[in-house]
Amino acid sequence: MKVIISGGGTGGHIYPAIAIANKIKEKHPKCQILFIGTSAGLESDIVPKAGYEIKTITVSYLRRKISLHNLKSAGMLLKGLWQARKIIKDFHPDVVIGTGGFVCGPVVYMASKLGIKTLIHEQNVFPGITNKILGNYVDKIAISFEEAQKYFKQKNKLVVTGNPIREEFFKVTSQEAKSRYKSERPLVLIVGGSGGSVSINKTVIDMLVKHPKNSFEILLVTGKKHYKELMEKLSQHEEVLKYNRIIEYMEDMPYALKACDLIICSAGAITITEINAVGKPSILIPKAYTAENHQEYNARALEARGAAFVIKEEELESSRLLNKIKEVLHDSKKLQSMEKASLDASKKLATEDIYEEIRKLLGIK
Repeated sequence: MKVIISGGGTGGHIYPAIAIANKIKEKHPKCQILFIGTSAGLESDIVPKAGYEIKTITVSYLRRKISLHNLKSAGMLLKGLWQARKIIKDFHPDVVIGTGGFVCGPVVYMASKLGIKTLIHEQNVFPGITNKILGNYVDKIAISFEEAQKYFKQKNKLVVTGNPIREEFFKVTSQEAKSRYKSERPLVLIVGGSGGSVSINKTVIDMLVKHPKNSFEILLVTGKKHYKELMEKLSQHEEVLKYNRIIEYMEDMPYALKACDLIICSAGAITITEINAVGKPSILIPKAYTAENHQEYNARALEARGAAFVIKEEELESSRLLNKIKEVLHDSKKLQSMEKASLDASKKLATEDIYEEIRKLLGIK
């Protein structure tokens, strides 16, 4: 059995791809898996570290307005299609899987034209432009949110699977987590993504300087590039550091997420999946400049289920955030209903369900 997986640019496309690859390897240890990405994307670093071979092609994104960039991208796309075709014909895959990002466009499209079974996975509520186009050509479309169904015309191809994430998010117990992250007060975890968020960091620091001691404890993950500057600002505010925790990077997110009572974060699809896996209420702050504003679509879907509150990034300020934290934590019924709604939104068998769709496509047992 041979499999090509393509997806890249951001971790939101790459980590689901690796989770799918790991599941296929678990089921078929002798399976050969090849990734196709770009040399500029994070996949060129992450995929080899995960133990998989990767080949790169030349391709770039398209802007929505006519521009010189788009003319250059069109030329690169033609080159990428030729490169993808050569890699596919040399490797002879049984199935080609795309997990989003512009790199998977030429790969999955060329595979479909060569008569190879194809599947794409869409992480977000609002699909990216690449997956919207590929939906016309592939054999199967796996989506993570039920709300995404309305954006695809090919209803007969759709299957709701959820997002593949690490098994630790389902396995870590509350006792294990709370023994690692001990707190005498309710714990509020605040994360601005793997690199941190300037707007979230600024708002939280402003809130803590004005209100260093609250009925809850803040655990703020600043991101490595922001940590030193923020700690210098807090050097004159000893009470903030006495009653709260500020760290630069989170090594064990499954434990921290399981230990907290409330999480405040951006609204990437994988992050939301992790929140739902542990059944935590959240205050979601969608990043303002993501492609097609997809983070707000993700956040609103969870808010509609009663599992989250949404504060748009441009409306974020310290007093509003503080009031919203108190509103959630000081209302035990609200907290419990949000926890239940979050857990109810979880799809624990996402990776297994995606594998099942691949197995059915190939007609294997």
